[in-house]
Amino acid sequence: MLYYLSQYLQTIWGPFRLLGSHLMLLSVGTMLAGLITWFLLPKLWHVLPTDRCKNLAADGGGESKGKPTGAGLIFTLLLLPCILLFVPLSVWGYLTLLSLYACMYFGYADDASKIPWGELKKGLLDLLVAVAAAFFIYKECGSTIWIPFTKATFHLPVWLYVFIAVCVLWLTMNATNCSDGVDGLAGSLSLMSLASLAILLYAVIGYAPIAKYLLIPTNPLAARWAILAMVTSGTLAGYLWYNADPSRVLMGDAGSRFLGMLVGIEVLISGNPFFVFVVATVVLANGGTGLFKIALLRIFRIMGFDARDPKKLSEEQKEKQFALIKVLHIVRFPLHDHFRAKKGWSKGQVLLRFLLIQSFLTPLLFILLIKIR
Repeated sequence: MLYYLSQYLQTIWGPFRLLGSHLMLLSVGTMLAGLITWFLLPKLWHVLPTDRCKNLAADGGGESKGKPTGAGLIFTLLLLPCILLFVPLSVWGYLTLLSLYACMYFGYADDASKIPWGELKKGLLDLLVAVAAAFFIYKECGSTIWIPFTKATFHLPVWLYVFIAVCVLWLTMNATNCSDGVDGLAGSLSLMSLASLAILLYAVIGYAPIAKYLLIPTNPLAARWAILAMVTSGTLAGYLWYNADPSRVLMGDAGSRFLGMLVGIEVLISGNPFFVFVVATVVLANGGTGLFKIALLRIFRIMGFDARDPKKLSEEQKEKQFALIKVLHIVRFPLHDHFRAKKGWSKGQVLLRFLLIQSFLTPLLFILLIKIR
């Protein structure tokens, strides 16, 4: 809103012209969003449901039991006025934003429900919001993509672009949700992903001279989506102040699904779906591999194999069990649970080491993806 008002406000006072600067909107919006969340979140989280204890967590869920959960509802609603003020989106951009908030609401409704939603219901709702967002992004940016190891761009048919976009959105949404099990982990990794994407969109894809030098298609709208990524990062920083170990509040599915889907949206705006492996490597390895394991075990079960944990089988049953199923049960997923339960890592060690790995991989993979073409 401020971007569009700047041309009128500057006639009243000259410095108001700065509101027409994307960099100024990004900076002020990020700071304000962070301060609002930091100040108001602890005053509002008493209305949230409490955590019911995740029995599958490495600690049995005992450390989280009773804490307010679903804070994603609060911090995303506190974020909304900042988005409306500082992020100049198009009609299709606002519709994409609407699908993002629908994803958040479904996550919160599951958190608040006395009976957790079934996987089929959650899966269908995930598919619905992912398809809607994918179509809106197509209308916003078109279906042209560029990929690693080639200088060419590809104009995809609408159905193929939407299919690829839905896969990216579903993966980031669910992998981030699965990574939300250690204080500060999902939030910190998401903040790092969003900040990296903001730099990419603002300074590279949205800046024609650099994009031309790197042989990357320019997106004139990229800087606006960079503002959205950074303003969200500000809000996320305000939340992480209280989610640091030992946490006082949890984001729940409302927050993790919102953040995961936003990372996917920003990746699609970049025009290169492979960027998801650059900015969210650890999230995908941590949560995404767990989804892959569950899918494989269910396929084996449907095929008639015994997919149970070998620890629950007799010696005779263990000998007959398919070797790959045994291997799948060796590693615990999400990986943060494996390192805590099997390697003895503390929550602080998991957080710091995962962040270090991602901070090393992001620039390295970005350079390889951009230069080897």
